[in-house]
Amino acid sequence: MNASPVAAAIPDAVSFSVEIEQEVLGAVLISGNFAAVQGKVRPDHFLEPVHLRIFETILMAGERFKTATPLIVMNLFPPGEVETWSKALGMPLAEYLARLCGATIYGAAGLSKSIPLLINQWARLSVKKEAELVALAACDGAAVPADLIREATRALDDIAIGLKTSARGKTRFFIGEAAEAALGEVEDAMHRGSGITGITYGLTDINQTTGGMHPGEMVVLGARPGMCKTAFALSTSIKAAKSGKGVAFISLEMGAKTLVKRAITDIAYDWNVKVPFSDLITGRVSQRDFEALVVANTDLAKLPIWIEEQSGLTLADLRVKVDRIREDMARQGQSLDLLVVDYLQLLAASGRYAGNRVQEVTELSAGLRNFGREEGLAVLALSQLSRGVESRENKRPTLSDLRESGSIEQDADTVAFLYRESYYLEKERGKNSDEEADRIERLADCHNSLEFIIAKQRNGAVKTIDLFVDVACSAVRNAVRL
Repeated sequence: MNASPVAAAIPDAVSFSVEIEQEVLGAVLISGNFAAVQGKVRPDHFLEPVHLRIFETILMAGERFKTATPLIVMNLFPPGEVETWSKALGMPLAEYLARLCGATIYGAAGLSKSIPLLINQWARLSVKKEAELVALAACDGAAVPADLIREATRALDDIAIGLKTSARGKTRFFIGEAAEAALGEVEDAMHRGSGITGITYGLTDINQTTGGMHPGEMVVLGARPGMCKTAFALSTSIKAAKSGKGVAFISLEMGAKTLVKRAITDIAYDWNVKVPFSDLITGRVSQRDFEALVVANTDLAKLPIWIEEQSGLTLADLRVKVDRIREDMARQGQSLDLLVVDYLQLLAASGRYAGNRVQEVTELSAGLRNFGREEGLAVLALSQLSRGVESRENKRPTLSDLRESGSIEQDADTVAFLYRESYYLEKERGKNSDEEADRIERLADCHNSLEFIIAKQRNGAVKTIDLFVDVACSAVRNAVRL
């Protein structure tokens, strides 16, 4: 049924099917079941203006009266607006609503098919419109290509988010269903015997305390420079990949080749080949050690880890990069499970809050967590801590040290900090011989100590876990058990 002459006013009328919009509206009106489209369809998914207003009124009827029959919807339109739309349609608005109900082919039972058609049409024509705008802007000789690409990427990403959100699976569960799924995870963990329900950190005590990193949740790992947060994230990525999980490592500060050199020294460390990372940079490696590193590199090359080294990525850019990594993994028969971002504050903000760093970081933190939830990814986001830590006598980080935004603490499911006492002891000097001797003794005791401080955990304990670290070799391991 093409009952609406307004469709002819749509610029994309040739590729636009008004019947798709009419089918969805008619199915909802004939059943009054607005809940079938709530949370899946937005008013802007309707490109014809009268359909957009009808759908907005359907949602209003549903919220107020829990049903959306034609009579209720009609009575919610202001009289003046009824007259305006009746003139545009060439028939009374009430008659048009009745025609929508009478012309639906599949009815309410067919919404599972007609809703995807509606959203795909919206997305396709939105992409077409954006492409036309980019083409027009590109004709301007003063246009900056990087700006055109950035804005187009953001616009296309918004469309992609709309597609993924509407295509998302079931989001509402009866508590019995959720309980069954939860117990299934527990049973799986029991059979594995690892004590974890998520992705492994590769570190026994952390796994037992946290249950691992879970899909749809964000772990924020904060530290000052020199605390080995990149080494920790890289070591965790290697262990997760060895367990069969696909990892995307977004390195906003360090190049891929530098990361790989660190990863090679980490893997070789387990074979008692202890080659400092700095020696790889300068080439001070014996032939015997080099041969061991070649073997370590062979093992590393087999792991499902992808590194993205482009700096200055926006959240929209990151989504595109991760989507491409996921596609590359899929071609190799591998799923993407863990997203590592090194580090959060180096993501570029959208410009919406330019000049307000707190709001910018809030946007980045919330956006990254939402992305993880949408994609079903576990997210490990590194975070730089404020310099205020350095001015205190006790330099162990706390939640208040999260740099520039308290929303990081709110968004994260788990917040942990890394602390190395030896880093500060190496910089100190005793005021006298006794203090210097004490400093040297303390430094010897804690030289390989790394503290993993869990400051927030939605589903578990808050505690400090001792780890072993060899800073020179970028190796993070379980602490020696006495």
